[in-house]
Amino acid sequence: LTEVYSSSPALGRYFRSAEVVDFSNETSTVFYQLEFSVPPSTEGFLENVMNPSFIKNVLRQNIYDEE
Repeated sequence: LTEVYSSSPALGRYFRSAEVVDFSNETSTVFYQLEFSVPPSTEGFLENVMNPSFIKNVLRQNIYDEE
């Protein structure tokens, strides 16, 4: 995750860290926490760039690109 987000053109300059919070061998599920440093409130920045769907789609696009 660190490589994906730190090399992202859209999020790389804001990305700080990724940490695994919980892992389940039983269900092969990983919960992680991403840390971003965002600039002072810029109109629409948090709603658009830091939108959870947008952040998830950056990871999803990287997975598609790897295939």
